[in-house]
Amino acid sequence: MRRLRAQLGLDSGYLSRLLRSLEAAGLVTVGPSERDKRVRTARLTRAGLTERALLDRRSDDLARSFLAPLSPARRERLVAAMAEVELLLTAGLVEIKVVDPADRDAEWCLNEYFAELGRRFEAGFEPALSIPLDRHELRPPAGLFLLATVRAKPIGCGALRFHGKEAAEVKRMWVAESVRGLGVGRRLLAELESRAVAAGAPAIRLETNDALNEAIGLYRSAGYKEVDAFNSEPYAQHWFEKRLAGHVPRSDR
Repeated sequence: MRRLRAQLGLDSGYLSRLLRSLEAAGLVTVGPSERDKRVRTARLTRAGLTERALLDRRSDDLARSFLAPLSPARRERLVAAMAEVELLLTAGLVEIKVVDPADRDAEWCLNEYFAELGRRFEAGFEPALSIPLDRHELRPPAGLFLLATVRAKPIGCGALRFHGKEAAEVKRMWVAESVRGLGVGRRLLAELESRAVAAGAPAIRLETNDALNEAIGLYRSAGYKEVDAFNSEPYAQHWFEKRLAGHVPRSDR
């Protein structure tokens, strides 16, 4: 129900009244989730599925009526324009917030991140061989974890680990393939930098692998400079650092 409420942009009271109406009409059932009894789940009934199929057919018929008078070339132009509008609207709906690293959506992003590294690294990726990073290191005041979502669906993440007056470290930067090209990674990185400044870090550091060429391009375009290795991460082949312009030394505050 929480995700449905967020996706539709409805308040709890209105959504509850709407679902009661649909239940009364025999179109949905509402009950506890099979995985978590504390979570309520709405499911379409057989009648609800039939009604949705009817609405889908009517929607398709309406779309065909718009496209029928157009030539093939103009249809292609229209579809391309609609795809561009959808991308831009999606970019505008991205939300970024701090969550606990044990949050279900945070863990989903981390699992996807590790799986992608496993696919892209030449020798695969085994988290146990990487420098350890426990959950408590990504919780304030030791660090933080950012989650990016669209309509309550997780699409990316990034984390910071603080080291007192020393440079903060960017960890676990990942963006889902379905939204790459929308600037989500750049927004996550900018937010991490802002949080590092607020925490008093004079600089921000990160390491990455040759296989992640898109990430390397992002970091360089955002002003990160390649530096000597500052840790012993076995999967790292590049180490970057950026001085934070908004940083004010604590002694000067």
